[in-house]
Amino acid sequence: MVTVSMAGSRRILASVCPSAHKSGLRPGMALAKAQAQIPQLHVFDATPDEDEAALRELARWAIRYSPVVALDPPDGLWIDIAGAAHLFGGEEKLLSDLTSRLTSRGFSALAAVADAPGTAWAVARYGTEMIVPTGRAVDAIASLPVHALRLSPDVPAAMHRLGIDRIGQLAAMPRAPMVRRFGKETALRLDQAMGHAFEPITPLIPEETPLAALAFAESIARLDDIKHVLHRLSKTLCADLAKRGEGVRRLDLVFRRVDQKGAALRIGTAKATRDHAHLAKLFHDQLETVDPGFGIEEIVLIASRVEAMVEMQMMAQGIADSGASDIDLSRLVDRLASRLGAEHVYRLVPAQSHVPERMTRRVPALAPPRGETWPRNLPRPTRLLDPPESIRATALLPDHPPVMFIWRKVRHQVDKADGPERIAPEWWQGDKDGPSRDYYRVETDQGGRFWIFRDAPMDEGGRWWMHGFFG
Repeated sequence: MVTVSMAGSRRILASVCPSAHKSGLRPGMALAKAQAQIPQLHVFDATPDEDEAALRELARWAIRYSPVVALDPPDGLWIDIAGAAHLFGGEEKLLSDLTSRLTSRGFSALAAVADAPGTAWAVARYGTEMIVPTGRAVDAIASLPVHALRLSPDVPAAMHRLGIDRIGQLAAMPRAPMVRRFGKETALRLDQAMGHAFEPITPLIPEETPLAALAFAESIARLDDIKHVLHRLSKTLCADLAKRGEGVRRLDLVFRRVDQKGAALRIGTAKATRDHAHLAKLFHDQLETVDPGFGIEEIVLIASRVEAMVEMQMMAQGIADSGASDIDLSRLVDRLASRLGAEHVYRLVPAQSHVPERMTRRVPALAPPRGETWPRNLPRPTRLLDPPESIRATALLPDHPPVMFIWRKVRHQVDKADGPERIAPEWWQGDKDGPSRDYYRVETDQGGRFWIFRDAPMDEGGRWWMHGFFG
């Protein structure tokens, strides 16, 4: 299957399916020649306007990963993830999440991360690695074909006639003869792919997205000035959101420098808010990482995710009962998430399991309670070791608790003990063949209270383990 478009009076291939590509068909080939090679070819008219609209919708969706997303027609997107990758656990996890989500929606996607857009474009389409280490752009693209330089089709064909098939061969040529033979565009594309020439990206901002922007007649660079502008923009944006009855859940701060290079920061909130001072402070720790270069000429604050927000009166004026309202922890959660990362701020809730490592699961810090509780008659220590630590213990009989044990080179004499509590493997979790555990609560002659277990009967060579401590 192929799609065709008009080039003057000729009909040429605009795109080809994988089967057609394997048969030798390529975009730009004349339709008559393609049909001569494959008589039963399925031909459809290309719809570039619809393709661009679909690509634009995909770019809007990709804003979930970064505030700086731009179109790279006909089939690509630029996503500047600087300052946002840590929100997804790093570059590798961000790429994995991005490609898996696109694949689940029926897209065939390739992606790569590099210091420069041209490097990422070349490696994603012609390379094998997903992440190019910082400063290794030249090594990453040297072995790639010259088609990875985003040149017009006739230029790589001319290079092929001269025996130049790889970017490394082209880069080894003297610059002046290369420009005379292949043009200035070839030199520019080569420098962009190697990260030697800057390539600006103009982000796509949907028209309906709430934002506040401020451009400067003279560029600014001082941190105090940037903070002042940030508070001003935050106040303006929150005032606009109040008129719409919405609150911020995700906020992006985009800087446009004099040299056309950009930077972006992103923060999220635990619940919708319009507290402009609180939102501005969430950026303070990250502002120190922004390089102003020769100066910043514009700052844009974008509410990339909003939710409907209804103001509620927490306490009537004149009522002295200070305990009438719940404590709002959202500001604390937002500050912690901004400093530590959202994945490190959570709370634990009970899970249906008797295995100690599986008795809890993580949920968002402000997730509403669902009524889960731990059994009252199932005493558990206040702290668990992960993983359990091996100990040497002595017991008088196979099912008896130990009379002494050595843990971290310290000998403990057991004064009191309770057990065993046997915990069998959970076969529905794939632990059918795992050993049972016999747990004991012991108290030493020094007053220490520990939770230890043996992973098999003594006559079967079971070992002893320290798993936790009681208060």
